[in-house]
Amino acid sequence: PAAQTDQSADGAPATVKEKEKTYIVRAPIVGTFYRAPAPDADPFVEVGDRVKPGDVLCIIEAMKLMNEIESEVAGVVKEILVENAQPVEYDQPLFVIALD
Repeated sequence: PAAQTDQSADGAPATVKEKEKTYIVRAPIVGTFYRAPAPDADPFVEVGDRVKPGDVLCIIEAMKLMNEIESEVAGVVKEILVENAQPVEYDQPLFVIALD
């Protein structure tokens, strides 16, 4: 049964294990989410990029102020949960980072 738990058909135990090794970056403020520093610039990060604490992940514009959102952990960007130029709410998940 133990081996089956890791390989369960619905994937629930694997999901639990996966979540233990990931970090969710959440919006610290309400505003507009931007993946790049300018419309014609490359995004700060892409899925698969390695990040370390202090790396800028995105910008959230609030009341005409551009707030850089930095990674608090080291790891690999696994998912980007918000589209560019979309409004975000306080505490909304933005990125999933697989921890090193």
